[in-house]
Amino acid sequence: MKKNSLSSLRPPHLNPLPRDGGEGRVRGNCGSSRETFDLKWPLALLVLCLLPVVSTGCGRDLRTAQGVAEEFVDQHYVEINLQNAKAYAVGLALEKINDEIRLIAGQAIDASTRKPKVHYRLLEKKEADGRVSFLYEGTIQAEDAAEFTRRWLVVARRDGDQWRVSNFTESD
Repeated sequence: MKKNSLSSLRPPHLNPLPRDGGEGRVRGNCGSSRETFDLKWPLALLVLCLLPVVSTGCGRDLRTAQGVAEEFVDQHYVEINLQNAKAYAVGLALEKINDEIRLIAGQAIDASTRKPKVHYRLLEKKEADGRVSFLYEGTIQAEDAAEFTRRWLVVARRDGDQWRVSNFTESD
């Protein structure tokens, strides 16, 4: 197919393509003439436009008690990053984390440490007296060990204009 002067001014995805409909091309009726068009450009544009919308829907809302409680569980039990967990704790929870940090002082937990795989799910949520408690069940899988479960009770309360974890306990 010959290119005319108008087709060289159009964006590549609007230029007529050969009728063989090569890879990534769809035949269709574009405007008044029968042409084929390349789906790669419009598809890439669609993906780029939807990516921010989809990715913001995946994060948790740290303005909510549940969002803060889950971030705390992630940092404390999944990532085993007590320093990051401190950012979501106040009161007794903060004291407990500081005690744990003191107890593991000198024990390196870094990228070379074999961390267990931890998955958890929310079992129960209760709201009372300006506090919200969350009961999670965690499944822990460590290399060369049998899988086991733990339950974590995490209590959140308002601290100024933010939710913070005020206490947490672990049980079998």
